[in-house]
Amino acid sequence: MRRILTRVGIEIVAYDPTWPRLFQERGERLRQALGEVARRIDHIGSTSVPGLAAKPIIDIQISVAALAPVAAFCDPLVALGYVFRADNPERTKRYFREAPETRREHIHVRKAGSWGEQFALLFRDYLRLHPNEAAEYAWLKRDLAERYGDERHAYTEAKNPFIWSVIQRATDWSQEVGWEPGPSDA
Repeated sequence: MRRILTRVGIEIVAYDPTWPRLFQERGERLRQALGEVARRIDHIGSTSVPGLAAKPIIDIQISVAALAPVAAFCDPLVALGYVFRADNPERTKRYFREAPETRREHIHVRKAGSWGEQFALLFRDYLRLHPNEAAEYAWLKRDLAERYGDERHAYTEAKNPFIWSVIQRATDWSQEVGWEPGPSDA
C-alpha cells in the first residue's frame, strides 16, 4: 500500500472566485440567526479581496453593540455549529471557528465602531482599490508561508510590518477620500 504524505503547514492558494459566494451563503445564514444583534456582517481578510492569494479560510466579521453579554451572539452561533474559542487572547473581539469537519471559517465578533472593526474594513477596502499593494501582499504571504512552514505564529508576526505600512497608507488615503465603511455585506 502506498502512503500519501501531506505537509501540514500554511497553505496560500490563488484567489478563488467562489469565495464571495461562500461568504454570501454563510452571511445569509448568520443574518437569519443573529437578526438585529448583528449590526454588520462583513467578509474580511484576504479572501474578501478579489485577486488576492490567501489561505482558503473565509473570515467573517460580525459587529455587535457590545461584547457582553456574550450569550446574545454566542448562543445563535453555537446553535449553527460554530465553536466559541473563549481562550482567544484578543480582548477586543470574540472568536469562533467552523464546526468540526466543515470548511474552514473564522468568525470575528467585534464591537461596532471599535478600532478593530474599522481596521479590518479599512484594510480590506484599501487593498480592493490598490491591486498593486494586494499583489505585493500576496507575494509576501507566499514567501513567508514557505519560510515558516507550519509555524503559524511566526508567519503572522512576520506579516505585521507590511500590514502596518499598508494601514498607514490606508489611513492617509481614507482622509483624502473621506472613506467610510459601505453597507454591511450581509
